[in-house]
Amino acid sequence: MDMRGLTITPGTAGSLRLAEDLPEPPEDEGQVLVEAIAVGVCGTDREIIDGDYGEAPGDGDLVIGHESLGRVLEDASGTFEAGDLVAGIVRHPDPVPCPNCAAGEWDMCRNGRYTEHGIKGRHGFARERYRLEPDFAVRLDPGLGQAGVLLEPASVLAKAWEHIARIGARSVWRPETVLVTGAGPIGLLAALLGTQRGLDVHVLDHNTEGHKPELARALGVTYHPVPVSEIDFEPDVIIECTAVPSIVLDVMAKVGPNGMACLTGVSNPGRRNQVDAGALNRELVLENNVVFGTVNANRRHWEAAADALARADRDWLTGLITKRVPLDAFEDAYTGESKGEVKISVEF
Repeated sequence: MDMRGLTITPGTAGSLRLAEDLPEPPEDEGQVLVEAIAVGVCGTDREIIDGDYGEAPGDGDLVIGHESLGRVLEDASGTFEAGDLVAGIVRHPDPVPCPNCAAGEWDMCRNGRYTEHGIKGRHGFARERYRLEPDFAVRLDPGLGQAGVLLEPASVLAKAWEHIARIGARSVWRPETVLVTGAGPIGLLAALLGTQRGLDVHVLDHNTEGHKPELARALGVTYHPVPVSEIDFEPDVIIECTAVPSIVLDVMAKVGPNGMACLTGVSNPGRRNQVDAGALNRELVLENNVVFGTVNANRRHWEAAADALARADRDWLTGLITKRVPLDAFEDAYTGESKGEVKISVEF
């Protein structure tokens, strides 16, 4: 039986199409058969659509979509029951494997031979049905509903907070203040996890009206529509979620003594900014500061993220999905107007 899904031709800009004749997912994809409910849209999808990267599992097209929400139809392994809400873990370990992949830390792969659903070497979740291996499916609280599509971005922040805690343990670590730069889905989820840790959270973004300041204030955090340089305190932790090079440099200089700046965004190369490297180095060294980057997540982080979403206010989480697009109107989700939106989802 054929099914519908969104595909691109890797390396070919503008090749996104709604395929009507995709084959049923083969059983060797996994024992868990899942019916798609929704996929989230992010910058990675748009870069793949632009032809910047993307790799099919063989010759031919790639099914896109790595932020998933689905309902289990059947599971030959007995791990899940029909009707369970699940999300698929995006990255799978490399076949060698490297030491990290062998230990289940595939998010820290050393040789780059990992595969990723909808991105690199594995078909994605933007199709009516797909299969998952039980170890790469995460059960969601059924009360989350459509907000379950936020699990993939939340997993990235769960990893970020875990690494913040690990690095902080190098000394007496009692953080109080957190600054999150950017009020997109990554930034607001970073803020959510900060509030769940009992911290004084501040969110910085250039928007002065619309969804982003409203959602930040509804979360109970302090919102700053000003440049980083105008923040009147030195945060213990900064989580940078804009990937704007000038802001990345600003947060390195703004973090307080013994603090850290966690970079979650991927900047486009080619932008040059003048910076006093000597002054920046002096400040980082003399204040024992740490700057580190983080991307992707392993199963431990996915499970922590599922717990965080289950504990969050459901109405607030649902409010992060500010634009819902039916599959037939997919172009509006990936190439339409997105300014001011937080999270866009394609719904099946």
